[in-house]
Amino acid sequence: MSVTELTQPLSDVVSAARFSPDGQTLLVSSWDTDIYVYNRDGKGAFAFSRKICSTAPVLDLAWNANGTTFYAVGLAQQVLQYQLDGDNIPHTVLSVHDSGACKVRYSAKHNVVISIAWDETMHIHNLENGGVFRMALSGKPVALALNDDYAVVTLVNRKVYVHDLATLKNQCTQTFAHQQQEEEKPVTREGPVQLRESSLKFLTRDVACMPDGKGFVCSSIEGRVGVEWFDKEDNKQMYAFKCHREKTTTVNEKGESVPLDVVFPVNAVAFHPVHKGSFATGGGDGVVALWDANTKRRIKQYQKLPASVACLEFSADGRYLAIGVSPGFEDGKEQNEPDPSLIKVVIRELGEAEAKGKAAKEKS
Repeated sequence: MSVTELTQPLSDVVSAARFSPDGQTLLVSSWDTDIYVYNRDGKGAFAFSRKICSTAPVLDLAWNANGTTFYAVGLAQQVLQYQLDGDNIPHTVLSVHDSGACKVRYSAKHNVVISIAWDETMHIHNLENGGVFRMALSGKPVALALNDDYAVVTLVNRKVYVHDLATLKNQCTQTFAHQQQEEEKPVTREGPVQLRESSLKFLTRDVACMPDGKGFVCSSIEGRVGVEWFDKEDNKQMYAFKCHREKTTTVNEKGESVPLDVVFPVNAVAFHPVHKGSFATGGGDGVVALWDANTKRRIKQYQKLPASVACLEFSADGRYLAIGVSPGFEDGKEQNEPDPSLIKVVIRELGEAEAKGKAAKEKS
C-alpha cells in the first residue's frame, strides 16, 4: 500500500503523532514548540492545515472522544486543553506541574485526563467538574498507557504501577468536593491495584495496553520488548524478546574482524485497533516491525527509514500508521543540532490483512 511523507517540515524532533477518533485529523507535536494540524482531503491524503504555537517544546498529545478537543503537555509544565473551533483555537490550563510534563492520556469511559511529569507526580483531571487530584509517584515517570479500566505508569526505577481508573476518578471527585466546601478532611488515598517490577532489565521507553484490556507491552533502551498480563494466572505466560538489532563486524585489539551485535532502543509501541493481538514497534535503527503478541511471531518488517523512529500511532480503523522519524542519539552526536532533512512524519496505508496475526507454529 502507499507510503506518503507529510509536506509541512518540522524544525526539530518529532515527539508525538495522534489521529483524531474519526481519523480525519492528525496532530503532530515537536520539540520546536509547535503543534501541527493535518486534515484528510478528498483523496484520503493528509494535508497541512495550521500550526499552533506554544512557548516550550511539546512532548505529548491526546484527543478527547469528541474529536475537536485535545490535550498537550511539555516543558512549559502545563496541562493544556485546546479546542479546534474554526479559525480560533482557544485553550485552557487544566493544571501545572512543577517540572516538565512528559505524557498525557484521555479516558473516554471515565472522562478524565491523566498526565505524568518529571516532578514525580501524576495529575488526574476530572473533566466533569474541573477537579484535579495530584498523586505523588515513587520516581520519575517514563511512559503512560490507558485501557478502559487501568492506567499503567512506568518509572525510571523499572517499577510498573497499575492504577484503577474508577478509583483515581473517585479520589479526584473527593478532592474537588472538599475544596469546594473548604473542608480539611483528608481524601481517601488508595494505592495502585498492582505494583510490579518490569520484565525488562533496562530503562523503559514506551508502554501500550492490549485492546482487549488483558495486558500490556513495554519496550526498553536495550532492544527488547516485554509482553505482560494483568491477571496473575495469565501472567505466567509473560515473555520478552529481542528486536531492533543489527549484526555487523568490528575490529578487535589484534586487528581481527569479530562479530558485533548493535543494540538499538525500542522507542515506540502501538497496538493495532482491529487485529487486536498485533502491535508495532519502532526503533533507533529506523525500522518499524509488526508483531503478534499471542503467537510470539513477527508479522512484517518494513524498509528502514533514514533516522530513528520516535513515535507510532494507528488510526482508529487501523488503516493508517503514522511514523515520526527524527535523529536520535544513536550516532553519539548529542551536541549537534538535528538534521532537518531527517525529521519527518510518514503515513503508511495498510492493507486490510497486513497487520493480521500469524498462526502459531506447529510443534513437530
